[in-house]
Amino acid sequence: MHDNMDDVNNMAGSFKEFTKNGKKILGAAFNYHRALQAAKAPKPENPVIFMKSSTSYITEGNKIKTPQGAEILEEVELGVVIGKKCKDVEELDAMLYVGGYCLALDLGLNNLLPEYRKKGFPWCISKSFDTSCPVSRFVDLEELKDPHNVELWCKINGKLQQTDNTSDLVFNIPQLISYCSKYMTLEPGDLILTGTGPNCGIIKPGDTISCGMGEVVCMEFDVE
Repeated sequence: MHDNMDDVNNMAGSFKEFTKNGKKILGAAFNYHRALQAAKAPKPENPVIFMKSSTSYITEGNKIKTPQGAEILEEVELGVVIGKKCKDVEELDAMLYVGGYCLALDLGLNNLLPEYRKKGFPWCISKSFDTSCPVSRFVDLEELKDPHNVELWCKINGKLQQTDNTSDLVFNIPQLISYCSKYMTLEPGDLILTGTGPNCGIIKPGDTISCGMGEVVCMEFDVE
C-alpha cells in the first residue's frame, strides 16, 4: 500500500511540474468562434492540432527572446495539463484525465506563419522557437471550477489587447483530449493549448506583456 501511495505522489509531482516533465505541447488552432468570425473562416470539421517543442517553455522571471529579424504574434490561452496517461479516450471520460491547468501564451513568428499557412507548410519553426510558450504556475483543479467559462485577457505595455471567454471555444476540453488521444498517447505533464480569440497583438523587444485568467492567476514577461 505504501508503495502504491508513493507512486501516486510521484505521478502528481510529475504532472504538476509540467514544464520539466511534460513531453508534448499540443495547440488547437482556429478554436474560438469569434476568431473564426473575424477571419471569415469556416468552422473546421475536427480540431486543428499543431505541436510546439517542450524547449519553448519559459516561466515568470525569464524573458521572451525574439529571434533576429522576427515579428512575434501573441495569443493568450487556457492550457490543460494532462494528469494521467490516456489513449483512445471517450469525450464522456476525458475530464478524468485532466490534472490541472495553466495560463499560457502561444507565441508565433508572424513574419513566417502566414506564408507557411498559405503554402500548406508545417508550422514547426514559427511555433516552436525558444521561449515561444510562456506559462504561469500550475493551477489545481479546485482553483478553476469551470474551465469552460473563464475570462482570459492580455495587455501589451499596459494596454488591453485581447479579452475573451473560454465559453466561446469551438471544440471544448473533452473534445480536444478525446481527439488527440485517438492519434497519440497523452502522458502526465503533456499540455494542450486550447486556442485563442481575435485581436492578437504584435510584441517586440522592449515590450512588457501581461495576461490573466479570471481572478485565478496572472503573469508578466519582458521581451528582449
